[in-house]
Amino acid sequence: MDTLISLDLIQLGWILGLMLIAMGLAIWQHLGIEWKLLMGTGRTIVQLLVAGYFLELVLELQSLWAMLLVLLMLLGVAVAVSRNRISTKLSFLWPWIGASLAISTTITLVYVIVLVLQPEPWYSPQYWIPLGGILLGNAMNASAIAGERLVTILSRSQIEIETHLSLGATPAQATKIYRQEAIKAGMLPILNSMMVVGLVTLPEIMMGQVLSGIRPITAASYQILIIVTLAFTNLVATILVIKAIEKQFFNTAMQFHP
Repeated sequence: MDTLISLDLIQLGWILGLMLIAMGLAIWQHLGIEWKLLMGTGRTIVQLLVAGYFLELVLELQSLWAMLLVLLMLLGVAVAVSRNRISTKLSFLWPWIGASLAISTTITLVYVIVLVLQPEPWYSPQYWIPLGGILLGNAMNASAIAGERLVTILSRSQIEIETHLSLGATPAQATKIYRQEAIKAGMLPILNSMMVVGLVTLPEIMMGQVLSGIRPITAASYQILIIVTLAFTNLVATILVIKAIEKQFFNTAMQFHP
């Protein structure tokens, strides 16, 4: 494979030329999104450069504590975004979402690092941070989709749920169909991706590895690892989050209160 072509400031400038063209097209079509494109581009540049320099420092330190600090920061952002997307009215959702994302991601990371990759040293940030970021980001989206769906369904289904409860059903039995529908909604993006990956779409991560000089078959192997771990982590995270949300809709007497 060819060596990696490093991008200098001039080449990045040419890349940004595409955004100037996009802004021109937006103005031509009177879309009113040119300033959003400009702001989005600016934020992308600043955020990614800061993240790049910060991760470069962490990788050079090879410190377990620095690696854990980065993962905790990613977890905090994921919890905040997921909770805000699900509902801001459910009082005790923060710790439940945090625990759900932390448990699902930790199980997957430990499994992959210990049994599959086996890096030296075992806490190498080169593997923990990228995998942790990918898993947390996808688990956040999946749990947010599932949680938002469940909150909406439960809020609209008071009569049906109370009817089931009055006939002797437990809260889990009364909400079983809604719970299953919400979990399947959260899993739908990754399932759709698994069906067409390599045929209709070529994943950005895999293509990025190929661009960096890695053999395509090696990039494909890592993409398989990523997709399988995403499916597992998303499922565990959505199940745990859905369980937590479900408990918020029932009191200790098993009465439903939307």
